[in-house]
Amino acid sequence: MSGKSSQRKGAQGERELAAYLATEGITTERGGYCFGEKPDLYGMDGIHVEVKRVEALNVPKAMRQAAADAEKFQDGLPAVFHRRNREPWLVTMCLRDWLDLYRRWRA
Repeated sequence: MSGKSSQRKGAQGERELAAYLATEGITTERGGYCFGEKPDLYGMDGIHVEVKRVEALNVPKAMRQAAADAEKFQDGLPAVFHRRNREPWLVTMCLRDWLDLYRRWRA
C-alpha cells in the first residue's frame, strides 16, 4: 500500500472508530493530518488512543508507539484500538494498565 493510500485508510479508521465511540456516548475528536502533533483521537480522559486499521498489525511496535505518544502528550494510559477488514474493533493495553482501570472501575 502506498503512503497516500495508507494515510487514507488510517484516516478512515479514525473516523470509523470515532463514529462507533459516539454511538456509545463517547465524544472524541480526530487529530487529523497533524501527524505526530496530536493524538489519532482525543477526548477519552485518561486514555491515549492509537488507531490502527490494518490487516497485519505488529502489536509490540504499535504498543511502543502508543506508549511513546502517551508520554509525549501526557494524556493517559496507552491503548491501541485496532481492527482488520470484516472484524470487530479490539483494544490492546499493557496488563498493568488494564488492571489499574479494572481496579478503579470496581472501587
